[in-house]
Amino acid sequence: MSLFQTLSGVFQPGQQPSAKEAAKPQKFRPIFKKPAHQLSPALLSAADKRRLEEAVVHEAQTKAREIILESRDEALKIKTAAEDQARRRSLELADRERKLSQSENQLAKDEASVETAQKFVKDQQAQVQVNLGKLEELKTKYSKRIQEIAKLGKDEARDIIFKSLEKRLAAEIAKSVTSAEDRAREEASDRAREIIVDALKHGATEYVAEYTVSIVKLPSEDSKGRIIGKEGRNIRAFTNTTGVDLDLDESPGEVRLSSFDPVRREIARIALQRLLADGRIQPTRIEEYVQKAKKEIEKIMFEEGRKLCHAVGVYNLPQELIGMLGRFKYRFSYGQNMIAHTLEETKIGIALAHEIGADVDTVRLGCLLHDIGKVVEDEGSHVELGVNLLKKYHIPQEVIDCVEQHHEDKPFSSAEAVLVYVSDAISGARPGARYENYEEYAKRLSKLEEIATSYEGVTEAYAIQAGREVRVIVKPEKVDDEGLTKLAFDIKERIRNEMTYPGTVTVTVVRETRASDIAK
Repeated sequence: MSLFQTLSGVFQPGQQPSAKEAAKPQKFRPIFKKPAHQLSPALLSAADKRRLEEAVVHEAQTKAREIILESRDEALKIKTAAEDQARRRSLELADRERKLSQSENQLAKDEASVETAQKFVKDQQAQVQVNLGKLEELKTKYSKRIQEIAKLGKDEARDIIFKSLEKRLAAEIAKSVTSAEDRAREEASDRAREIIVDALKHGATEYVAEYTVSIVKLPSEDSKGRIIGKEGRNIRAFTNTTGVDLDLDESPGEVRLSSFDPVRREIARIALQRLLADGRIQPTRIEEYVQKAKKEIEKIMFEEGRKLCHAVGVYNLPQELIGMLGRFKYRFSYGQNMIAHTLEETKIGIALAHEIGADVDTVRLGCLLHDIGKVVEDEGSHVELGVNLLKKYHIPQEVIDCVEQHHEDKPFSSAEAVLVYVSDAISGARPGARYENYEEYAKRLSKLEEIATSYEGVTEAYAIQAGREVRVIVKPEKVDDEGLTKLAFDIKERIRNEMTYPGTVTVTVVRETRASDIAK
């Protein structure tokens, strides 16, 4: 084998060995005993020389690339180390600058404090000098007074000293008393706020204020014809039996029930729903279902009244009063459910009574029964009706006084009455407790005054007590004493027929005759 063939086999890695040679174990055999670059050029052909040169160049390039890569790695390491060191130096410098800034700020504060202290010391020194001068004057003054007193007797000297002390201490005593009163007033105000807030926490209830309208959904439009009946006999029978007006034309698919009495409205709603479910609507069945609904509502109201009493810790009320309290379930005042209001108010009143040491049981009953007159069907304000009802069942006079005074109709006679009034105001006036459209409220007051002033002889009319009373002033020469009663009756009838209002409206007509003269 020639040298060219040997080198060709070495520098041509793509050449494939024979199958026989591939089967033999391969051993590394050096081709040259000496490095290729030490071979004598005379032994090489031109092609061999060229391949040898290429091999040498290739080897040199490989080593050069390795050296370049190693140099790059080393440079990267050096650069990374330098950047880390620079970053640490930068952080150290920033920290030193921050500490230096803090030191400068603290130094400025210390300098300001020193200046303030120096100024204060100077002021104090000046004040000391002034006080020393005053003390010297007093010393001279009292030295003269002592010399004068030395000439007086013992009793005379004592009187002079006492009078002098009284004059000096009078201003100090007055100042101390005033300061103590102011401090006590501030503490009392803070303590009152704490008591009221704590009472409000005790008064939290699970009820939500509601504002509802009684509506009955109809299964179909044909149901309206059955409700009306032949020649309107069914709707007349229903209205006469329940005392509730039916409105079938307000909106399709429903019937609206209208009545000032929420209990009647609820009885009518239940009876109408069952009549529609039965399908046989006729006067006899209307009366039958209304009677059943009344008995059911009475049971529901008694159970609600019992639950309300037990919720506030009252267990010995007459059965009739418990039933009356149960009517609160269907009674709303400006959208606030009466059971929710009574329960909330009673809890607040009990908490306040515990705080100030008042009679808890009196406050408990006063809060529970304060609005019971709202469910009494009779003429008069709910306060008057409630007082008369409680007297009928021999409720203690202290409780009756709380009910009678909770709207300040009469002066407060006890701390318990004040607590009932405060609890009622807190429950009714808190945000979200009640709802009423202010425009409608203003219109209602204006309408009351407008009705009253429309009569001849009326000079002025005032809607007072949130629209619960109308005070009418008449000319005495146009309305006599007999005409007062008729005028009050006429105004009452117009208000009842033309207006919608919660509770009752009292009409008071005033006729005054005055005479005056001047003594000269």
